[in-house]
Amino acid sequence: MSELIEPIARMAAELNRLPGIGKKTAQRLAYHVASQPLEDVRALAVALWEGRKAVRFCETCGNYAASETCSICGDPARHNGQLCVVRDPRDVAAMERTHEYSGLYHVLHGTLSPMNGIGPDQIRIRELLARLDSEKVDEVILATNPDVEGEATASYLGRLLKARGVRCTRIAHGVPVGGDLEYTDEVTLSKALEGRREME
Repeated sequence: MSELIEPIARMAAELNRLPGIGKKTAQRLAYHVASQPLEDVRALAVALWEGRKAVRFCETCGNYAASETCSICGDPARHNGQLCVVRDPRDVAAMERTHEYSGLYHVLHGTLSPMNGIGPDQIRIRELLARLDSEKVDEVILATNPDVEGEATASYLGRLLKARGVRCTRIAHGVPVGGDLEYTDEVTLSKALEGRREME
């Protein structure tokens, strides 16, 4: 393949910085953008620029919002005593797609990772404790990822919350629907066994 001309190379380099976009995909996208009418490219650029400027963090939960409070925190029906703690706003979106959870959220914006210098003061634990003091919370659901950092964060929060007399639960982790036990790793199978429930 011939060398990219400088404007396309620059577009490809910026696109390559996006998560999940490799070098070849970035080049394909850059060529696609270069082939589009200028009005369409301007509309895309304006949508990205204006969208980014309009997005902020909800002052209550830390989720993405277009105003001071996100739509979830602003919905009185969601104030049911449940508070689901997640790592970042993408996890809120994932939980919402299930249509199974109808409470509120608290976004930590990270997980504990001493190796990377991320301790309790670097994520939104202080804000979580402040909410527990000011809101009626019957149950805190810890929904961090089942990786080393997520488990460490859940364990730390579990101890912290239990010491305050708050009911604390952890989402179950296990075999994905449609998955084969043969190809499932030991940690996932172990978590599936731990999270087992009575047959109805």
